[in-house]
Amino acid sequence: MTILRARPAPTLAVVAALAAAVAATGTAVLTGPASAAPGCRVDYTPNRWPGGFTATVKVSPGDTAVSGWTVTWTYAGDDRVTNGWNATVSQSGATVTARNLSYNGSIPAGGSTEFGVQGTYGTGGGTPTGFTLNGVACNGVGPTPTGAPTTTLPTTAPPTSAPPTSAPPTTVPPTTEPPPPPTGCAGAVLCDGFETQTGSTPSGDWTVVNPDCSGAGTATVDTSTTHSGSRAIRITGAAGYCNHVFIRSTRNLAGLGSVRYGRIWVRHTTAQPTDHTTMIAMTDAADGNKDLRMGGQNGALQWNRASDDATLPEQSPAGVAQSVPLPTNRWACLEFMVDGAAGQLRTWLDGAAVAGLTADGVPTHDIDGQWYDRTWRPQLTDLKLGWESYGGGADTLWYDDVAVGSSRIGC
Repeated sequence: MTILRARPAPTLAVVAALAAAVAATGTAVLTGPASAAPGCRVDYTPNRWPGGFTATVKVSPGDTAVSGWTVTWTYAGDDRVTNGWNATVSQSGATVTARNLSYNGSIPAGGSTEFGVQGTYGTGGGTPTGFTLNGVACNGVGPTPTGAPTTTLPTTAPPTSAPPTSAPPTTVPPTTEPPPPPTGCAGAVLCDGFETQTGSTPSGDWTVVNPDCSGAGTATVDTSTTHSGSRAIRITGAAGYCNHVFIRSTRNLAGLGSVRYGRIWVRHTTAQPTDHTTMIAMTDAADGNKDLRMGGQNGALQWNRASDDATLPEQSPAGVAQSVPLPTNRWACLEFMVDGAAGQLRTWLDGAAVAGLTADGVPTHDIDGQWYDRTWRPQLTDLKLGWESYGGGADTLWYDDVAVGSSRIGC
């Protein structure tokens, strides 16, 4: 057994020496590693659905900068974290521990950083408690001071005289720089939460297009329904052929290389119909500039090639059963990978791989047998988000926090 012995309290002489050192140099003398201040905050913002959840976690150290951080919390129910982004996350029992990565460990005083987690729960998902930052309880948890507030020792020389008590507080001028990209976009070539959109019609990095023909469909910037921030793109998709409407990225995505990963947060109102629809399209330069399309058919998600109308999965009952419907009336994280050199394709919904939306290079009946009726080596050049209906089926969709890169970005 290891016995931990408490250190003796410092003598008055040691305290006096420390105070003298601070007064002489204006520098705080630290007797241990830097930690979070008691004024730290950890804000946990969940997005839950039956059996699963994601959460954005904002870390704010308060008045003291940190050069590395470890955040912990405890779940009240049976929540289990399955993966995370922008942090190394582990769980032991009900307690979760998240540590910074190499690029986001330093947080200045008054600043913050964000990371995210994804997980599952069974019967009793609940609100987490006991948030700590570098071992310090956050969010106002801790003893209430009974006397004068603690004075934070300055790390630079103090002024020669105190400022007048009537001096107004210092204000930080507003910044004119564009807002930061949404969480989870490290390394992405395209990363857009649409926060730079200033009008009602998408512009700048996006342009509204109507492939083949246009009709009643519209694309607008929406401030009332968003996944994060204050803006998203709303697509009002009309039923019937020739109501095609999309927003197309103006970024040149042809230089991504043969492997492309996408991450798109999408929300819609109406269950996918039996008829064929498309909501994501990418021009394939190796297939006569026809689109590789993702949408739905027979009530579930599917991929489709515009050049020969091949579907993934095959539209047999057994094939459709290998896919999943896109959930309605909540934000869903849709990810995909297209490997042009190997001719392969993979898809994830809310972090879970979808077997029926996987083309692995080996033809499998009911899934990708039809897909490999010919050699498929895509060279994708753009990204379009919107709505095409090839029969019945109107829908209203929102897109937000869109990212495309050469490695998986995550939800």
